[in-house]
Amino acid sequence: MAEAEQQSGSSPEDDRPPVPVNLNFVVPKKEISMVPDMGKWKRSQAYADYMGFVLTLNEGVKGKKLTCDFKVSETVEKLLALLATLDRWIDETPPVDQPSRFGNKAYRTWYAKLEQDAETLVYAVLPSECKAAAAEIAVYLKESVGNSTRIDYGTGHEAAFAAFLCCLCKVGALRVDDQLAIIFKVFDRYLRVMRKLQKTYRMEPAGSQGVWGLDDFQFLPFIWGSSQLIDHPTLEPRHFVEEKVVNEHHQDYMFLECIKFINEMKTGPFAEHSNQLWNISAVPTWSKVNQGLIRMYKAECLEKFPVIQHFKFGSLLSIQPVKS
Repeated sequence: MAEAEQQSGSSPEDDRPPVPVNLNFVVPKKEISMVPDMGKWKRSQAYADYMGFVLTLNEGVKGKKLTCDFKVSETVEKLLALLATLDRWIDETPPVDQPSRFGNKAYRTWYAKLEQDAETLVYAVLPSECKAAAAEIAVYLKESVGNSTRIDYGTGHEAAFAAFLCCLCKVGALRVDDQLAIIFKVFDRYLRVMRKLQKTYRMEPAGSQGVWGLDDFQFLPFIWGSSQLIDHPTLEPRHFVEEKVVNEHHQDYMFLECIKFINEMKTGPFAEHSNQLWNISAVPTWSKVNQGLIRMYKAECLEKFPVIQHFKFGSLLSIQPVKS
């Protein structure tokens, strides 16, 4: 996508596979084992590419509805089929009876299927010229659905899915003109599968900050969703705490879809169970909300050791320092 090309100063419209065919793909592994390693992450090509990817998509969806017209490529269709498979596996793996309320152990059975089949699923998505990347890219898919030991899910897992999509862009499987479909089709479908996982298996929030966090499970849809609402003629940030507004507009805007899910899952006054979001509703414009959320994402997710210690680095998202 645009992220690698922008680093080198060329136009994001250069629609070409940015990765040479002879690249040696590797199985990604952890590189951040201690707090001092965080400097390596922030200076890495992976960080630059990841943030470039998030910001390119943020720009791409500005002012656009989920229901607008956009191109749906063959790769996007294949990704939707992959996510439909994960969704079907949830139906085929019902929760088991167990004494504890949270963390249903059936999730581990569901996860074992993904662990076994991830590489095959990714191989089916990739065009023939980049099939060799399947083993490397599949690691990010496995990391994106939660942790099977703790039966939890959080922003680090969400980041792994964004990394998965970023890798697909880097090998040329997804192109610049797939930008809207990446968020409005693929990421939106991913969110729905994750919500179903969270509800079905009563997954714990990973590293939750309780009422002080933005949301128990997600962050990126709030960033991209606030960008969608920039310069909206009638909807202002103060409106998203009104249930009527959310119910009327959630199908068009990812941000409101997230609020709707919170309203379904939590009881009591919004200001109490989602204090950070309540505070954000006082920000005057969506543009300021969007900028603030990007800053918060860097500080609360990408610069937090408990999140990044789990991130994996390979040839596509490299721990090597950015080439100046």
